[in-house]
Formats: sequence, C-alpha cells, structure tokens
Amino acid sequence: MGKTKHSGPIKLDQSPKPSLWVSPAPLGLGKVKPHHIWDTLKAVYDNRDNLPYAYRILTKGVCDGCALGVSGLRDRTLTGPHLCTTRLNVLRLNTMPAIDPGWFDDIERLKTMDSAQLRRLGRIPYPLLRRKGENRFTRITWDEALDRIADKIRGIDPKQLAFYWTARGITNEVYYAASKAARFLGTNNIDNASRICHSPSKTALKRSLGISASSCSYKDWIGTDVLVFWGSVAANNQPVSTKYMYAAKKAGTKIVVVNPYREPAMENYWIPSIPESALFGTKIVDDFVQVHIGGDIALVNGVMKHWFEMEKERPGSALDRKYINEHTSGYEDLRKHVTSLDWSALEKSSGLTRERIGEFARMLAAAKSAVFVWSMGLTQHRFGTDNVSQLANLAMLRGFVGRERCGLMPIRGHSSVQGAGEMGAEPMALPGGGPIDEESRNRFEKLWGFPIPSWQGDIVGLSLENALLPDGHDRRTRVLYMSGGNFLETMPKPDFIRTCLESVELRVHQDIILNTSTLADAREEVIVLPAMTRYEQPGGGTSTSTERMVYYSPEIEGPRVGEARAEWEIITDLAARVKPGLKSKIAFRSAQQIRDEIAVAVPYYDGIQHLSKAGDVFQWGGVWLCEEGRCPTPDGRGKLIPIQLPELRKPEGHFYVTTRRGKQFNSMVYDRKDPFNAAMREDVLLHPSDAGELGIEEGEAVVVYNRSGTLYGRAKYADIRKGNIEVYWPEGNVLFPKGVYEPQAGIPEYNGAAIVEKAETFFAYKDTRYAERRVKELEIDP
Repeated sequence: MGKTKHSGPIKLDQSPKPSLWVSPAPLGLGKVKPHHIWDTLKAVYDNRDNLPYAYRILTKGVCDGCALGVSGLRDRTLTGPHLCTTRLNVLRLNTMPAIDPGWFDDIERLKTMDSAQLRRLGRIPYPLLRRKGENRFTRITWDEALDRIADKIRGIDPKQLAFYWTARGITNEVYYAASKAARFLGTNNIDNASRICHSPSKTALKRSLGISASSCSYKDWIGTDVLVFWGSVAANNQPVSTKYMYAAKKAGTKIVVVNPYREPAMENYWIPSIPESALFGTKIVDDFVQVHIGGDIALVNGVMKHWFEMEKERPGSALDRKYINEHTSGYEDLRKHVTSLDWSALEKSSGLTRERIGEFARMLAAAKSAVFVWSMGLTQHRFGTDNVSQLANLAMLRGFVGRERCGLMPIRGHSSVQGAGEMGAEPMALPGGGPIDEESRNRFEKLWGFPIPSWQGDIVGLSLENALLPDGHDRRTRVLYMSGGNFLETMPKPDFIRTCLESVELRVHQDIILNTSTLADAREEVIVLPAMTRYEQPGGGTSTSTERMVYYSPEIEGPRVGEARAEWEIITDLAARVKPGLKSKIAFRSAQQIRDEIAVAVPYYDGIQHLSKAGDVFQWGGVWLCEEGRCPTPDGRGKLIPIQLPELRKPEGHFYVTTRRGKQFNSMVYDRKDPFNAAMREDVLLHPSDAGELGIEEGEAVVVYNRSGTLYGRAKYADIRKGNIEVYWPEGNVLFPKGVYEPQAGIPEYNGAAIVEKAETFFAYKDTRYAERRVKELEIDP
C-alpha cells in the first residue's frame, strides 16, 4: 500500500491548441463521429416522464456506467462537470416504469424479441414464477418466491448451488452480503462479471506485484511521458476518459495504442464538454502499433530483447538498474529467456518487423515515465494472465511502478465490478482477496460465526457446464441464482449455453428487467425477483472505481417500482429462510451495518463506514500501490516472470478473429451502427488487401466460419493488421469454442481462427465441398 494521498482534481487547460485539431470544419461536419448533441436530446426524450428524477440521479448519484468514478457530475481527476452518452444511455434503466403485466401471459411472444426490445418493455414489478411447460409467468408473493427457493436449496448438496453477480450497478454492500450468504449456505460457487473481463488482470498483478488493482490513478495520465493503451478503446467504453487524454496531450504526453485495428475512436475524438474539442475535434493518438490478434506477448518479448541488446552496447540506456536490483527478483531468468528467443518467431507471432518493434522499444526506453492501460484486448485470451504479466515485466524493467505519472492500470468497464472480488464474490477468495485457506477461513469463521466451506468453488463457466453432469453427481448444478447477467449474450457458443441454462432444475433471475436468458426454460421452474437499482437502495451504497476510489451514492428520492427490494436484503432474507435457526448470523439491519462490517472484514477498506452523504469518497491504498518499489509480496519485491510465446493456431486460409464493441454498454446494444466507423452490427472488418485476395467487394455478403460456429455478415474494409478480422460482440461469440478457459484466471477464450468466404461461394458448396473435403480443415483444436 502507498503512503501518499490523492491530492484531488486539477484544473483542465482549455487554451486553444490548433495543432491538435482534427478539422477546421465545425462540429466534425462530414466526419464519421458520435452525435453527442443528438444523443443527449434523445436521452431527454426517453426520460421525459421522469425528468426531475433523472436529473437527481445524474447530479447526486455515482455513475452506474463505466468505472471512471464520476460522482454526480464530478470526479477526482479534473475539475468541472463530466457527462457522457454512455451514462445517458443507461439512465433509462433507472427511470422507466414497470412493465405492462399483460406481457407476462405469453412467453412465446416475448421470445420473439431481442434483449433491446425486452429492455424497453419496462422494469420487473413483482416476483414471478414459471414452471416447466408453462407459457406464462405467474405473479407470486415474496414469501412464496423465497420459500420455494429456500426449500429447494435445503434439499440439495451445497456444491450443487451456484451464484453469479453481474456488474449491473451492484454496490459493494450487495457483493459483500452475497459473498457472506453463499458461505453461510455452504457453497464457494459464487462468481461475478469480472470472470469474463478482467479476471486475468487481478491474477497477473497479484503474481507479479502482489496487488490486485490499478497501481496508479487517472491523474497519472496527465503529464506522463508515454501513455500506452493495450487492446483498450477507452474513447468508446469510458468516454469521459477522453478528457484525461486531452489534458495529457496538452501536458506533452505521447499517446500510443497497441491494437490490431487502427481504432477511429482513439485516433480522433470530439469531446462534447470541451468547446475547442467539440468544435474542431482532438487528435488523440500519436502512434498505432498494429499487432496480430494475440501477438502482444511476442511484441513485449521483442521490446525487452531490444532493451537487453541496447544494454549490452551501452549499460543504462534501456533499463532502470537501480529499480531492478532493489525491487525485483527473477531478472536473470527473464533475460536468459528473452535473449534466447528467435527474431523470426517474434516477428511472425507479433505481426511486426524487428525494426518496428525496435522503434517502440526505443521510445519506451527514452521515456522517464509511462502508464500502461489495458482492457479486453489483453485479457480475453486463453493466455490473458501471461499478457498482463508481460506488461508488469515491461513496467518493472523501466521502474514505471509506484511513483508519480507511472503505473499499470486495468481500466474497468463497469462502475461496480472492481469491488466484486474485493468483497469476496468469487470462488477462489474471501473478502479482502485472501485465499480460502485455513488461516483465512479461521479469521472469517470468528468474524461471521459459522463455518466456511473449504472446498474449491467453480468459476461461473464451469457452474454452467456442471448443469449437464449426470443426475446424482454431487457437483451437478441444480440451483443457479443470478443477479443480472445474460450468458446467452456474453459467453462463447450461445447454443451450448442455452442447453446449460435449461438443464438447471431451478434458475433464479434477480434483476430489474427481462432479457433473453430470463425466458429460457428450466427443468423444473424459473423464478424472477425484482431488484432495486443502486439509486433506490435504502441507506445508499458504495462502488469502487478503477483507481480504487470508493464512492458513496445516496438513496435518491423518486418513484419506486412495484415490490422491488434492495439486493442485499433479498439474498440475506433467502439465506435466513434456508437456515432459520442461524438467522442472527446473516441478517443485516441496514446498509450502514454492512459498511461497518466491511471495514472490519477488509482492513484496507477501513473508511467505508464513514461514507454517508453524496460526494463522500476515499481511495484505498493511497495514490500509488507499490510506492517507492515496495510490493505487498513475501519478499517485498516484484517478480519478473519469463513468458513463453503462445501457440497462435491459424491454419492456411484462416484469419485470426476477435471481437469489438460498438454503440453498446457491455452486452446491451443501443444502435446497430457503430458511430466511430459507420459499421453495422453484422459487418466483418478486414483489410482491403485480404478482401482483394478473396475477391470480396466492400459491402458484399460473407460467411465467417470454423468448427465452433458460423457468422453471416458483410465485408467492411478497415485499417486492420493483415491476416486479422474483427466482428462485433456478442454477435461474434458463435465463433469461439465452448469450455476453453484461461488456466489461471478462468476467463473464456474470445479469440480464434476462422475462414472468410463470399456468401455465394459458401452456400453453393456447403452441402458437398464443406461436408466432404474440409472436415479436417475445420478441426482446429481450441
């Protein structure tokens, strides 16, 4: 933990700088760009029936969008108001009225709708029951709903019970209560949304530096010599961050993006709250390093190889020897590994020449400070943990850890997901992040007053698959309790996931809206429980941002929907009904009581108990973790880890394939057109020369396929590394294999290899050529 405290927001330099302008044409006329004014007006129209309430949410609540941590309209990085269209898109989820009860009478009709259409129907007003074979939801009371669930849980082995908690505005209080309730019920099968986004970040940072969160703060972006985004499109997913980039550019920071696709959102952006940028746009990125999909490990090994060669010629020209000697271990093993690698292998894997890697290496070697920011482009791989440890290696060799304008930052895509693991809502750790070993279990058994299961819990992917185990198997998932989430639109191989969901005996959906997974059948019954939003939670709630700021979001006066209850209250009430004799061990009287207990259970969260009004915030760990090079590891040092090149399986005639996001928030799509490149949801982004070799014209119908599935789309030319394609998420999830998880963090594989062909060719030969001659070609091991 660090000693230095955050000094608060700084004033943004808004003096004109024409050299950063994208175009002298006002408001980006003639450019492909987001239409912020139109989106804002649309948000006002969508919330017209509840505008005063919507205004109070925006000005008093903590943003339930990305994890930048905007409280009201303010944050801890820059002074002035901050508001983005992502937050405005999500706003309607909090203000819309209850769904018309008539919709519950026809499940088949609801099944014809996609999640966007279901979302617009309105909020879930009261508990619902649907038994196997029924075509309608029946209204039931809270007592009946919770008693039915409790009766079922009492009749199964705790290993057959699994919980999942999404990042849908859930507060730390809810995560903590859920973590405690799961252990009270005897199960470690509890997981959260970070399993499919940033679980490798936590795992890698823990093994490399002993930390499990960003080592720095957003203010460190401003004025650092180099700011590198690895597989992260912050301009799209965390739009307010473009203000930090603007401030960084004004302070002389060089911004680099490492990504297969030259992301338009990162190249140029029109920041609506900065007049100069809103009028003329801002050139954000100075350089794009366009790697192959999955080529980041090779790139970083190449950078380090260059550094070791530079050091051999002139000691001190590339490495921070003092930092390495005083604050790291494993240097010689890393050096021997990297120097033994062949340049041809590094070039092939990365997709970059030795000379291009050298340019990047020399730029980083010349920097006195740097911040590395990353997201799904690094983590959603079967080697995601190794990807992130490579960045830690790079940072430690240059001493870019634990000091001002330096650090490692896994930028979060949702305001509440950072706190999920810290509150223990995961299968491998208890609150505070400690492993479920004897020491940790003894501590929490004394605090909580009941035994903690010692067996290893399952990640959510395995809990889903376990529903397919034979009857009688002691780990077959028989009850799946989900707060939010839609695995049909977030997990690879959606048809397989549907089979898993429908094989669960009792599935519980605790949510604010319906989605496509809510409508899936179950072996016995589906129960739907209406939840409150964070702004409705009595006693308020807290959320933790990417930079470890714990913000208090108050209960906000406004309309309430039907019988919706606070999520922490629902899960503790259920747990008490399962074991009524131990009710006093699990019951909480208020959200404040939960915060009081968190401060004891998670020592570095001491201070959360004092948050009680809008604007209250504290940052755990100080402004920098590993300050002055001291890491919370057994020896106090960071560990340099040799990382092998991954096997990138791309047979002849295949492309590397990965996913990207458009106008959406996580899996919630808000528009079919991507505002940054004008692509439609069905478009397949590929390099023009690749398309030319296949005889594919832009806009032509194409088929992308492999052993996992088939995607029908249209060709969209893009500045992407040759040999790579990108498809939209979640539509492209059909192309990724089921049951393939990163071995250390458990994230599913969201990358692969696929064939691209003209649709007319595919359909002309699909019954002969593809069935008879290409079977082996499609048999690609995941």
